[in-house]
Amino acid sequence: QVQVVESGGGLVQAGGSLRLSCFASGPSFSSYAMGWFRQAPGKERDLVAAISRSGLKTNYPDSVKGRFTISRDNAKNTVYLEMNSLKPEDTAAYYCAASVSTFAATVITGSNKYDYWGQGTQVTVSS
Repeated sequence: QVQVVESGGGLVQAGGSLRLSCFASGPSFSSYAMGWFRQAPGKERDLVAAISRSGLKTNYPDSVKGRFTISRDNAKNTVYLEMNSLKPEDTAAYYCAASVSTFAATVITGSNKYDYWGQGTQVTVSS
């Protein structure tokens, strides 16, 4: 069983930055495509960034493109989400997820394609 643990959330002022980290246990981290999702109260869980197994391909929705950057360090079983120019509308619980992926260059964008999820970390952006 893979355990996924997020860290790095907190309270930040608008325009500020945060870096989230996600550690996934087990020896097969490099076989997982990874993604970050967020969910605000009363809203659906949406993708904010995804990265392929190899780390060479990424995907972002327009709402965060140019502000958020996903990266991974397979040697540390860790994926990161660098968030800059934060806005109050970025306030949400942020979740990390892992998807068993056959292809090294595949980015997984659908939440239903992810196999393992963390408990989430809260990000609050004040205006």
